This record gives sequence, C-alpha cells and structure tokens, in this order.
Amino acid sequence: MGPAGSGKSTFCATMMTHCQTTNRRVHLVNLDPAAEHFEYEPTIDIRDLITLEDVMEELDYGPNGGLIYCLEFLLNNIDWLEEEIGTYDDDYLIIDCPGQIELYTHFPIMRRLCEQLSRWNLNICGVYCLESQFIEDKSKYFSGVLSAMSAMVNLEIPHINVMTKMDLIQGDYGNKQEDQEDEDTEKKKKRSRKYRRRQQQLKMEQAMTDRELDRYLDPDPLLLAEEAGQVASQEEETGRMAKFRELNQAIVQLIDDYSMVSFIPLNITDEDSIEYVLSSVDHAMQYGEDLEPKEPDDTIEYDG
Repeated sequence: MGPAGSGKSTFCATMMTHCQTTNRRVHLVNLDPAAEHFEYEPTIDIRDLITLEDVMEELDYGPNGGLIYCLEFLLNNIDWLEEEIGTYDDDYLIIDCPGQIELYTHFPIMRRLCEQLSRWNLNICGVYCLESQFIEDKSKYFSGVLSAMSAMVNLEIPHINVMTKMDLIQGDYGNKQEDQEDEDTEKKKKRSRKYRRRQQQLKMEQAMTDRELDRYLDPDPLLLAEEAGQVASQEEETGRMAKFRELNQAIVQLIDDYSMVSFIPLNITDEDSIEYVLSSVDHAMQYGEDLEPKEPDDTIEYDG
C-alpha cells in the first residue's frame, strides 16, 4: 500500500521475481479494480468480481467514489475472496492494493479486510511504500510519514515501511558510482523524460549525504522544525506564519511521541536489498514457523 506512484506494483513484481528465484510458492493477488497492466498475471483478481470502469459507467460515480464502492462490494461478497484464497492458504500471497490513501487512513475498509484475513488464519504484514523523491520536499515527506503512521494505527497489523526507488539515489543505499558519465549524455538530454529524471538525481545527489539520508529513513522530526526556522529567519513572521509554525511544532511532537515510523531502503537492482526487505516482512509476520514440509514433486527425475 502507499500513495499513487510510490512503486507498489513494481515492489510486488520485484518480490514475485525474487520469491520464484528462491523456489518459494508465491501468488499475486490484485485488489485494485482500476488496474490495467501487470508484469505477472494475478492469480486472484478483484476485476473478476467487479471493475471500476463498470461502476463508473453504470452508477455514474467518479474514480474515487467508484473505487470505494468496489472495495465495499468486495467486503459484502467476501465469500468470493475466501473461495479464491482457499486453495492457496499455505502459499505466499502478495496483495497489490489500490493507491487511494483514504482507504487506509479514513475508511475502515482495509481494516475490515485485514480482520477477515486474520479470521481465516492467514498471517499478515502490511508494507507501506513511499518513494525516495519525497525527500526532496520536507513538507511532502512528512505528510508521507504521517500517512504511514495513520495506516499503522488504523490497520493494527504487523507493518513495515519501505523507501522505494533508492536506485535513484547516490551512495551505499542506491549503489551508484560517483561522477557517472557516459558517451550518451547528449542523447539522454534529447529524451526529455530521462533528462528530467537525471536532473532530479543530480539535485538529490548534491544535497544529500548518507548521514542526512539516515535522518529520512529514521524520520528526524527536527527536519521539519529546521525548515520552518529557515523560512522564519528569511521573512518577517506574520500571524499566519506563526500559526503554521505552531502546527509544525505539533506535528514534530506527534511524530516524536509515537516514534513508530522508520523506513527500510529498497533498491530493486540490488539482490541483497531485496532479500533484506523480504526477510523483514517474513520476520514481522513470522512466516515459515508453522509451515508443513512439502512433498517432493514426483514429476522431477533425478540421476541415480
């Protein structure tokens, strides 16, 4: 789960590939009725039950209202999901959820779904994805931190937070080499999308050190207070700015009091990084502790 564009589907595809490489029996479950493309075809797909397009067409709902309706429809027809999951209850299920953050922070829909999965004796771990680009804007970053904390509080399940797209950041986390240049620089500049992304990388690389990055992986509330102090020192503080300063202080105090949120960096180009995230998920939900040994596949022939 996580905001739109945070890399949830890429995370799911990466974990699917890694699990299959390590011979783990894994299946993808899609709970996004608006999804269109998948690297792996979902084994269980909510679109077989209901689609956002049909809801918007028949009920004249907008995208957000239609998505909420679809998830509520799923809860009202939970027997369908139980039947679909029933044959895979001993396997590893990766659930790709919608990107509408209200589902995790404002509505009880996902919480009710998690409670139902627990009743079916399934071990659950929530993974909240936040992309590394959020750290370019401290205010945006802390809104992500608060959303992650809200999801943790509302869902009440084992939970980890993952900082995605770390391959775009220089240093040990991103495994990028310094002064990386090649002969195709001019060609990249002509490709506007790649060129803009490169400019973002350069901006982040110049402003970021490993020590500063640690303050984002383990959120340092003082980052927000420091930014507010810099703005106040540059401009004469007005009554409105004073109110925002008090709001920032309240947010800092809230994050500091809970001390719940920390992020695990994920670089999808680094197998060790992927394995560390997966092992963190396994540990959080105690995966494998009650698994029965699997019978060997009789169709495989071994040399005598």
